[in-house]
Amino acid sequence: MTAGISANRLELLQIADSVAREKSIERDIVIEAIEDAIQKAARSRYGAEHDIRVHIDPTTGETTITRVVTVVEDDPPLNEEGEAVFNDYAQKRLSDALRDDPGAVLGKTYEEVLPPFEFGRVQTQMARQVVMGKVRDAERERQYEEFKDRVGEIVNGVAKRVEYGNVIVDLGRGEGIMRRDQSIPREMFQVGDRVRAYIYDVRRETKGPQIMLSRAHGGFMAKLFAQEVPEVYDGVIEIRAVARDPGSRAKMAVVSNDSSIDPVGACVGMRGSRVQAVVAELQGEKIDIIQWSPDEATFLVNALAPAEVTKVVMDEEDERVEVVVPDEQLSLAIGRRGQNVRLASQLTGWQIDIITESQESERRQREFAERTALFQEALDVDEVIAQLLVTEGFATVEDVAYVAADEVASIEGFDEETAEEIQTRAREYLDREAAEFDARRVELGVEDAVLEVEGVTLPMSVALGEADVKTVEDLAGLVPDDIRGYFETRDGERVREPGVLESFDISAEEAERLIMRARVAAGWVEPEPEPEGEPESETPAAAEDEDALVFAKTDAAEA
Repeated sequence: MTAGISANRLELLQIADSVAREKSIERDIVIEAIEDAIQKAARSRYGAEHDIRVHIDPTTGETTITRVVTVVEDDPPLNEEGEAVFNDYAQKRLSDALRDDPGAVLGKTYEEVLPPFEFGRVQTQMARQVVMGKVRDAERERQYEEFKDRVGEIVNGVAKRVEYGNVIVDLGRGEGIMRRDQSIPREMFQVGDRVRAYIYDVRRETKGPQIMLSRAHGGFMAKLFAQEVPEVYDGVIEIRAVARDPGSRAKMAVVSNDSSIDPVGACVGMRGSRVQAVVAELQGEKIDIIQWSPDEATFLVNALAPAEVTKVVMDEEDERVEVVVPDEQLSLAIGRRGQNVRLASQLTGWQIDIITESQESERRQREFAERTALFQEALDVDEVIAQLLVTEGFATVEDVAYVAADEVASIEGFDEETAEEIQTRAREYLDREAAEFDARRVELGVEDAVLEVEGVTLPMSVALGEADVKTVEDLAGLVPDDIRGYFETRDGERVREPGVLESFDISAEEAERLIMRARVAAGWVEPEPEPEGEPESETPAAAEDEDALVFAKTDAAEA
């Protein structure tokens, strides 16, 4: 009998060692799982109401099963039904304990060693499930802890299963999944194929850690270059941005921290050896390596290569840029199915609109004609005078009315008397326009208090009234998207919802300030305290001509 027990003990430790090695988890975790399994079987044998505990000596394998009784108060707490919560099998009242043990105190425990027993079929199956469950949980936790810090690395594995285009990859100490949208198009893997992929995410989920792999991620290409180009690996050359159309074409922006090293040339390599190694791994994907620049306009021009760019006009507020290219370069700039401009947009983070030089010229002529017609009507002047004003950079009647008189008088062919007459006509036109707007506002029922909110103009008040925003409370209840407009998806299509003040080209910050002022005026929020001390005087910024935002190539003709 003793020999049999020794053999069982030895076998128990051998099982624990074998499982720990196979699953790459701690031996103590396996022994703890076996203790839980025996404990559960013992409770099934002796009764679930008993407090049974199991301990396995990790050195000898000796198993001890004990029943524990804990000393509790004489008046146990009541449950929700008002009944006393007391377990006769696992608890002992203090007064009863003191009769048998004068040293008894609350919380003291008494242990009784239970005899070993043979596992029945049910207890064996139950114990097996408990051990497997505990080991599986420990294995999942070990996998998560191991791979969570490896996000951003390239790993090698073997395709284990292929399900509906998704590839399950055996990584040795874990399994990763590469979904169909994260693989390179037209690239097919069979069971047993070697897979080289990029870990872009590790998620802790109920069914275990999900190691997300990708061959289409921009980071995969960047890591491949780090393996092929020593300067990238050492940090001398930085990869600032990557944009990919997997399996077709990619753009990568690089910059060198050493002025003596050409980042583009280093990544291309001698006769293209370095870039060709990456291209081969990416199934022939064409890669444009461009020079990154801190100047965003220059970076945009580089990103659109191989197309030539004549002019770049940037709208930093909306992160949009208008790019002017020669007429014959339009198709090259856009690329096949818009690929070139799409990748350039992803690379730079700017929304890019491409127009040709002839389209820009037509637009400028149209704007010139529209402004000329506006001045002719508003100022009651002939076409020549109106064209002179437009040529000098005046875009609106307000520009003419409120600019310094000498700026109008300095126009060739004008004198002070002419300038004064033109400005008088401009102010009279604005007064008439304001009266018309005010009458329309009153007709729409917009309260005077709305006009008292800082930033609200008469034309804005009319637009608000037409949108049924007639009180300060109505204005205070809006959000910036209501003012500026927004996009939403309907039936799978992206639809634009116009804002009530969309035509006034209000920025998100200005919309937020306008709404906040309305909420202060409505008494919904307290105004912000003014800073102590005298405010610094602010010099109004000089009006900048549109061409101030234009970055033209030195060899481009002036517009």
